[in-house]
Amino acid sequence: MSNASNTAFTHLDGQDRPHMVDVGGKADTERTAIAESRVFLPAAVRSCMNGEELVTKKGAVFQTAIIAGIMAAKKTPELIPLCHTLLLHHCSVTIVLEGEEAVIRCTVKTQGKTGVEMEALTGASVAALTVYDMCKALSMEIVIRNTKLIAKTGGKHDHSAS
Repeated sequence: MSNASNTAFTHLDGQDRPHMVDVGGKADTERTAIAESRVFLPAAVRSCMNGEELVTKKGAVFQTAIIAGIMAAKKTPELIPLCHTLLLHHCSVTIVLEGEEAVIRCTVKTQGKTGVEMEALTGASVAALTVYDMCKALSMEIVIRNTKLIAKTGGKHDHSAS
């Protein structure tokens, strides 16, 4: 099936070959994205909570995961094929405990020709993986789940998850 009849696949050319989308003709706009990952933490892991932080022998888990998430967002084009290299103006990662889950939110902003959804999703995902890595010695029942885009602004369409 040729891409000419299905323009939804922007990373395929007319011969169905992968290519990076040409954004050269697009205007720069303010772009933001927020993504979330949820990590189920069993009781054995939650027992290591110290105030707002999860502390293990490896150190401060949430603080380390925040740094890992920011670093990952900055490296998204090295990890995800065909992503554009973007100058990020802002990236933040927050982690809060809601019941049995660590809720990780990554917010990314730029001024550019293409969105930052992949950067936000990558940041949230790697922060979740870092929580898992730092806590796996306490329990193998940790589950990373429900990574999704919460909102994006800029470009053709804004999006907000319901």
